[in-house]
Amino acid sequence: MPFDYCDVLRADLPGPAGRWSGFPAHNFVGGHMDADHVPVEDLIAALTNALQREGKNLATYNLRTGPLGYRPLREFIAGALKARAAMAVDPDEILITSGSLQSMDLVNQMMLSPGDTVVLEQATYGGAITRLQARGAHPVGVALDEDGMRMDALEETLTWLAGEGRTPKFIYTIPTVQNPTGTVMPVARRERMLALADRFGVAIFEDDCYADLLWEGERPPAIYALDDGRRVLYCGSFSKSIAPALRLGYVVADWGGLSRLVALKTDAGTGALEQLALADYCAPHFDDHVSRATASLKRKHDVMVEALIAEFGTAAEFAPAKGGIFLWIKLPEGVDTGKLAAAAGAEGISLNPGAEWTVDGDDHRHWMRLCFGHPTPEEIVEGVAKLARICHREFGVPTTGGNLLRG
Repeated sequence: MPFDYCDVLRADLPGPAGRWSGFPAHNFVGGHMDADHVPVEDLIAALTNALQREGKNLATYNLRTGPLGYRPLREFIAGALKARAAMAVDPDEILITSGSLQSMDLVNQMMLSPGDTVVLEQATYGGAITRLQARGAHPVGVALDEDGMRMDALEETLTWLAGEGRTPKFIYTIPTVQNPTGTVMPVARRERMLALADRFGVAIFEDDCYADLLWEGERPPAIYALDDGRRVLYCGSFSKSIAPALRLGYVVADWGGLSRLVALKTDAGTGALEQLALADYCAPHFDDHVSRATASLKRKHDVMVEALIAEFGTAAEFAPAKGGIFLWIKLPEGVDTGKLAAAAGAEGISLNPGAEWTVDGDDHRHWMRLCFGHPTPEEIVEGVAKLARICHREFGVPTTGGNLLRG
């Protein structure tokens, strides 16, 4: 009889993953980007140059530059953060990680014990919510508006928690191109968050992985840049600006925090080839690449906005995003986007149900997130039209679309 691993698995293990069967015809989920955005030839040249110069350093872990990661890449990041986010950062305050998800896991591992509380935007990155729950932490959501997390709501939440004798371990926020709402927090609100964090003795974990993809208005200084009390941990990523499969992110913190993260990062170093390639590529090309990619994403955003208006009409409520790769859409309350996702998935359309991207879950069952980074404009138009027809069949809305009365 074959050995059954199920007999020895730990009791609290998550359920098994399903087998991957390929991308759906209309893929509106995930951080996937346009294949035409990947600078293949320039990356080949960059990696070739880097290997010719430093290939023998592959014989040692961390390319002989220590556990923080490849120093030329950290030097580029420090310069980019100064120019783009007004952050004065030393390269030795940057830890290279295998994507922002590893950054998040390391910070959670460093900060959280079962039963701890974390405050975050009510609608936020679904992976952040599930990671907090997996560590036994209690996420507490704060309402948003068109400018991101509301500071009156944050103050009310922190006051209520203090009355309960609970001090959150940190405030997790995505202030620039918030996921999933696409909002950008103004400077005054960032300063107010810092003041409230100081008053209540709370750290801030700032996730800026979409900030380079801003197309409306100027990028505000990072919360980290406005902080003189060193209470902010900051993470960024190359997954959205360059390519998701290049699993490269980073954490910025003073040595007191960074030294703890280094001790927890026991993977013997993030991928060396990725670090070599990006260090050589980004120095001469990053700004131009991001400018081109952002312009293309804005065009796709506009295509999706027009398709939603044409096919869903007033049944879909949303605000145009200020950057990024997604729209956050409210449908009539009778629509359950979890059930819509299942029906659409059976016909080759993927979407993110709102309950999976919000702390309160049930209150956002009629919301959905649609991503436009990966599909072509033609696929966006076709997919939204098909999704509207499925939604009408399952829930009776929208009643009109494509200049036709649905019956």
